[in-house]
Amino acid sequence: MGQQFPDTVSVDWLREHLGDPGTVVVDSSTHLALPKDGPYTVEPGRSTFDAEHVPGAVFADLLTDFADPESTAAWTAPDSDRFAAAAGALGIGDGVRVVVYDQHDGYWATRFWWQLRLEGFDDVAVLDGGLPAWKAAGAPVTDVASTPAPATFTSRRRDDLIRSTQQIVDALDDAKTILVNVLDPATYRGETSTYARPGHIPGSINLPVAQIRDPETGTLRPVEELRALFEAAGLLDPGITPVTYCGGGIAATGIAHALALVGRDDVAVYDGSLTEWTGDASLPLVTGDTPR
Repeated sequence: MGQQFPDTVSVDWLREHLGDPGTVVVDSSTHLALPKDGPYTVEPGRSTFDAEHVPGAVFADLLTDFADPESTAAWTAPDSDRFAAAAGALGIGDGVRVVVYDQHDGYWATRFWWQLRLEGFDDVAVLDGGLPAWKAAGAPVTDVASTPAPATFTSRRRDDLIRSTQQIVDALDDAKTILVNVLDPATYRGETSTYARPGHIPGSINLPVAQIRDPETGTLRPVEELRALFEAAGLLDPGITPVTYCGGGIAATGIAHALALVGRDDVAVYDGSLTEWTGDASLPLVTGDTPR
């Protein structure tokens, strides 16, 4: 695939390169409703994509095409063959570069960024600020559909970038692993929860994913600010491996992506996250703060 593509690009960059041969723009939006009480609901972002999207973009359905159909949890990472077929159908293959965005806070985009990297594809960048930043800059949108030219996607699975529940259990007393809960502090402490049980995985620290973005613009904080945030959390120590988790494996990829921007491209994601962990009553949870 040649030289690795940067992990993020700006609106200005995409404007300049929109329509370049070998560049595939992907909208990976999913709509998630979080009620005050009861479980969240999800649906693909296809209808809003059809209404307006970046010209030339294609749509990646993270709930169906890029998920394991046998899993009881939404958007569980599929096997490599299923992923390769779905990616190839969107025109993603050897020799192309991908820019992915979403219509919300960017974490559906980082989810697809992580899935591509999980399958060994490095030439993928996230559009900083996503569709909101694109529209705020006065860049064009369209409702005209694009027909991608099928490509051959070659999967080279990186098992070190994903963790199963059993692997998390095995790592609970591993000093070389640091579990990072990226949810809000109240959910981390167990004061509120939309999951089967409140609390967090024992030993995990809390680093809310909201801290990595400018609340006014929705774009990422400067790299040096991100570096200072992660340094303070102990996540840049080369002797440990960060493993991020959230509710369902989406927001966790936001922290993984931001860590890649400061040089840590080895961060793993617990794909099942709290949805899977809290659903098993035999697995431990703690409430309150975890001291470090």
